[in-house]
Amino acid sequence: MDALEYNKRLVSFESTSNLSNVAVSDYCEEVLTGLGFAIERIEYDDPYGVRKASVIGKKGDGTGGMAYFGHTDVVPADPWHTDDFGAFEPTIVGDRLYGRGSCDMKGSIACMFAAAERLSDLTLKHPIYITCTSDEEIGYGGAMAVAERSEMFREMVAGQSRGIIGEPTMLEVVYAHKGTTGLVATSHGKASHSSTRAGLNANLAMIPYLAEMKRIHDETESSAEWQNEEFDPPTISWNIGINDHTAAVNITPPKSVCTVYFRAMPGQQIDSLIERARATAEECGIEFVVKSRAEPLHIDPDSPFVREVLDLAGRETPTTVCYGTDGGMLTDLENMVVIGPGDIAQAHTWDEFIALEQLELGTDLYARMIDAWCG
Repeated sequence: MDALEYNKRLVSFESTSNLSNVAVSDYCEEVLTGLGFAIERIEYDDPYGVRKASVIGKKGDGTGGMAYFGHTDVVPADPWHTDDFGAFEPTIVGDRLYGRGSCDMKGSIACMFAAAERLSDLTLKHPIYITCTSDEEIGYGGAMAVAERSEMFREMVAGQSRGIIGEPTMLEVVYAHKGTTGLVATSHGKASHSSTRAGLNANLAMIPYLAEMKRIHDETESSAEWQNEEFDPPTISWNIGINDHTAAVNITPPKSVCTVYFRAMPGQQIDSLIERARATAEECGIEFVVKSRAEPLHIDPDSPFVREVLDLAGRETPTTVCYGTDGGMLTDLENMVVIGPGDIAQAHTWDEFIALEQLELGTDLYARMIDAWCG
């Protein structure tokens, strides 16, 4: 099959991150097995007890070669832009394929499947690895499990495989992206009628914590220590969220939650910011949790590997992006860039699509990589 047909099949699986992705993982395993890949499967239950699966395939003997990574989960599709067809009913309109995940990033996986099928008779000197992960959209749980438990991933690291994260970049070569860190602080009070002294307003302990979070925000926006002009925006984007769960204006809020989500750049030592937030929470007597953390991705843009990818992609210079990828959990693999078909501007949108031309170009590029690195 070509990438379009593979993508239509992949999109038809409703694999929103809060649901199980086992069915679409079964399909990926079926495709890879049919193409002659040996299979390793990593399963786990997420924090809500939902079964998740990541599938790793290897074709060819030895080590090195090419290591591709894509995720099978997608963000929710509510709302969707039309009643003519559903988000999980892949539909061609003009020169676009519409459907949730068509761009981010089942289209990329489809291109890799199609490239592997196109070169199925190639005599391999080095292996092809294809990894399809779960939970990229909600904290990189699948990639974390692969990094911790996969024997094939340890092979990739030991053999210095050439790593490709297939997120949509319009086939531009991305040598670096930001990391992500999520902090949650929770203040507990007691609900009561606000005209009495029986309640405890949870916001009273939260307010000084919020003041410190604002100070950190202002410092990271103004201090050169927390900026990197390789990125746009060049800051860590210290994003503060607030929810005091007030049911009515005359009830003392029983709970107040502050979330902070920020994006560190390569080389930045963020532990000092995390500990500053933690110490402030302790002073205020509120709970504090580091909810998530993924490292930035970075490789020397002048490295021989980046030059190889640029040559294969027909590009002059590499670039950076501000979103995160599974690569933040796979940093043991030294040679890794982000490059894939489709436009990231279409990711997570209410009318997600991928241009049919991008599927063709993505297949051609991945086939060239297989031929150059594995054949």
